[in-house]
Amino acid sequence: MIGYIEGKLLKKEEERVLILANQLGYEVLLPAMVMETIQTKSIGDPLELYIYYHQTERQPKPVLIGFNMEVEKEFFQHFISVEDIGPMKAVKAMTLPVRDIARAIENNDAATLRRLKGVGSRTAQKIVATLSGKMDKFALIRAGDAPPTIPLGDFMQLVLDVLTKQLGHKTADAKRMITSAMGRNPAIGTPEELFDEIYRGEEFA
Repeated sequence: MIGYIEGKLLKKEEERVLILANQLGYEVLLPAMVMETIQTKSIGDPLELYIYYHQTERQPKPVLIGFNMEVEKEFFQHFISVEDIGPMKAVKAMTLPVRDIARAIENNDAATLRRLKGVGSRTAQKIVATLSGKMDKFALIRAGDAPPTIPLGDFMQLVLDVLTKQLGHKTADAKRMITSAMGRNPAIGTPEELFDEIYRGEEFA
């Protein structure tokens, strides 16, 4: 089962993208709130997505649904546990950031939930009844928590290559390590200093 894809953007449509990874093209559905975050990406740009893999007897053709963060995928799995909200409806419904939907659920804010595509009053009530009390973690997601796009200097690119190609880290995780290390010590100027700061940081505490 596919849980994560890292590759190059081959095609971008209204609700889906085509990603080239290991010489295979994967068609991935994206909720509107995820699609919005990749609008600045061009064909050929790198793209990393956490994947929810959907295949059932009623839906025998596998469907891949993509997210920027694993916590968004986790929220999605909670969201589709609500009666009458299956994966395909949830993809269309998630037009607001996860944190906003989660806060609306915890605050019993049916008006905000009705802003989601395809969600009426009855479905909004079902969402609150099913998920209230389980959303605190998702309501705390910060706006800046999406995987950062960082301008990499030559030495940062070198460290990124080592972290991903030699040490096996996912690109999104490696970029977060580098960004965090540079945030703690902006004076870093060599690969050795950057590695020292990365391994000194919380990721390896």
